[in-house]
Amino acid sequence: MAEARPAGGEDLACPGHAAVAGRPVLLVACAVLVDAEGRVLVTDRPAGKDMAGLWEFPGGKVEPGESPEAALVRELAEELGIETAASCLAPCGFASHAYDEAHVVLLAFAIRKWRGAPAPREGQKLAWVEVPALFRLAMPPADRPLLGQIAAIL
Repeated sequence: MAEARPAGGEDLACPGHAAVAGRPVLLVACAVLVDAEGRVLVTDRPAGKDMAGLWEFPGGKVEPGESPEAALVRELAEELGIETAASCLAPCGFASHAYDEAHVVLLAFAIRKWRGAPAPREGQKLAWVEVPALFRLAMPPADRPLLGQIAAIL
């Protein structure tokens, strides 16, 4: 029986940012809030934070012992002052990116039902953006792979 070889030769190096052993893995849950017009909410990273001025999907770190859904419900209340339930979250994508300080795994959830009007509570700006316009925003590297996944399902 012949040995299986990857298509295109023996080199398995692919373009992109490779994972580096020894970095902590940071699990982050983010929201793809979709309004009645099909627009998506993005927030900018405020001054003083790493990557300030870049646009991202709202959300945050999953704490030890916390589910991604519970973390996102908590983060949305803290960051935007809105209420939603874990049952309203629909998984819609994930991304994995190695930054210098940590390897981030980003879990995205589409949300179409919440209570309250999103308002900035941490000094950030908010913008409702049509899906094609998301591709033109300056975003952190971890968020960019989500764009095609979001566009495919919305």
